[in-house]
Amino acid sequence: MRILLTNDDGIHAEGLLALERIAAKLSEDVWICAPEAERSGASRALTLSEPIRVREYAPRRFSTTGTPTDCVMLGLRELVAGTKPDLVLSGVNRGANLAEDVTMSGTVAGAIEAMSLGVPGIALSQMGFFEDNRGYDASEAFAPGIIRRLMEIGWPDDVIMNLNFPGRPPAEITEVEVTRQGFRDAHIRTSEKRTDLRGRDYYWMGFRQERSSPPEGTDLRALYDGKISVTPLHIDLTHGESVHKLRRLLGGAPPKA
Repeated sequence: MRILLTNDDGIHAEGLLALERIAAKLSEDVWICAPEAERSGASRALTLSEPIRVREYAPRRFSTTGTPTDCVMLGLRELVAGTKPDLVLSGVNRGANLAEDVTMSGTVAGAIEAMSLGVPGIALSQMGFFEDNRGYDASEAFAPGIIRRLMEIGWPDDVIMNLNFPGRPPAEITEVEVTRQGFRDAHIRTSEKRTDLRGRDYYWMGFRQERSSPPEGTDLRALYDGKISVTPLHIDLTHGESVHKLRRLLGGAPPKA
């Protein structure tokens, strides 16, 4: 199996090293194409207004000045020599990618770009607790087996798999739950106004560490309960119920001015 790795934390991120160790348990044919610098929150951004530079660090290891989406596209179409990869793994992200965050995540976007180009994509993220040096132990312990099993089972061509690992030691994690995407009942994104040394205001964007109260079966609840969350995602954002309602009320001839 040929595997392409990417992330949104950058080519030098510890999470990418963890992903390399995960991939090494699955294949000897592993390639890397990741952003030169951190591109967290880039979502599916594509670099259109400036050229993208590619740097080769070693055989099968590249960085680009672009986004995770750029990296996957260039990796699959330009940089991986010979046969197209069988799988793209994106991560391991420092911090979970859950609920509404998935629409902003560069990690998830890397897997989506793979899917759009006809290659199965899996996004991997590790919940916090890095302050006690637990790091990516949970991801490294369980991801190879989960990925191997997912590849055996398979999934639809227009779907990606979003894996999130709780911030607990591997010995305390006993369950994998297939979940649906949740939505927080608390708005955790925030901005902080500061002033630079020249007296000019600027803003620092971030997140408040505030938990919501998600229902059972969601990715958020699984992580809160110390479970590994596996969420099938797709990019069809159509709200089916509204489509049916609006067809009844708005369909047909356009209204007169």
